[in-house]
Amino acid sequence: MQQMILGRTKIKVSRCGFGALPIQRVPMNEAIYILHKALDNGINFYDTARSYTDSEEKLGRAFAKRRREIILATKSGAADGATLLKQLEQSLRCLRTDYVDILQLHNPKDQLPQPGGKDGLYDALVEARDKGLTRFIGITNHCLPIAKEAVLSGWYDTVQFPLNSLSSPADLELIPLCAERGIGLIAMKALSGGLITNAAAAFAFLRQYDNVLPIWGIQREEELDEFLALEQNPPPLNDAMMAVIEKDRAELAGDFCRACGYCQPCPVGIPIPMAARMELLLHRMPYRQFLTDKWREDMEKIEDCLDCGQCRSRCPYGLEVPELLKRMLTAYRRFCAAIEG
Repeated sequence: MQQMILGRTKIKVSRCGFGALPIQRVPMNEAIYILHKALDNGINFYDTARSYTDSEEKLGRAFAKRRREIILATKSGAADGATLLKQLEQSLRCLRTDYVDILQLHNPKDQLPQPGGKDGLYDALVEARDKGLTRFIGITNHCLPIAKEAVLSGWYDTVQFPLNSLSSPADLELIPLCAERGIGLIAMKALSGGLITNAAAAFAFLRQYDNVLPIWGIQREEELDEFLALEQNPPPLNDAMMAVIEKDRAELAGDFCRACGYCQPCPVGIPIPMAARMELLLHRMPYRQFLTDKWREDMEKIEDCLDCGQCRSRCPYGLEVPELLKRMLTAYRRFCAAIEG
């Protein structure tokens, strides 16, 4: 397993990181097995969050006796410093440890939390660090201006941002900026929420940057095995790989839902992160899983949209979510009709 240094933290991490959001969807014993296998094969960086239901608990159960073998990062979506510190206490209990290696603010919107801010978020991070509850402090964000400001400020040790083979040139400018400033750069959404279906191409694209740590969201053993195999024989970013990437870029040009989930919950129960990209999923994944009675019922909920604007205001990508959902419903109905002949 290749390793890298995570910016000014000087932490040595595996170049494959483990995104622990998906393991909340699998039973405890299965999650522990997958986590043990990942560590036994050299993956030592694990990223979770207070909001990922029982993900922290599963990491705690798996690694309580192997804490010193791993680098552990978690996040708090608290709106104020007092809540952040309370959530950190909960995280530490679930993770069965007395410290995390990186404590991150989870996608703060509108502005960058800063020293002396009214919300107290940044000062709470510093307090946690001073008390030894975290070694380093970081921030995650889906908004490029806030991510850049975080890097330029020098207040944060790490920045986590969506980066993958579909990223715009502007997004990719964050990579040399972090290298220049010594900020650890963690890449989330490395498969763009599942829309990138060629893991080898995604892997090769990000591997060209020696200061980027991708966290691959892993839920099943076969997914872990795929990334372990790619790590054993890293594929080159050659003309064939670039052809795959360019095809994806052409098909996914323009605005599309990245499935970050910040639009949720919907007051009428629309599963927005999936429904808002349904047409893409039908053509890029095994489609029959989306033709069940349950999925038909969920997609028809789009007809009940109140146009309340909540999803639109929460979307970090500025998507016109209600209009996007209506287009997806039309495409879904058309696809179902074609399949049924």
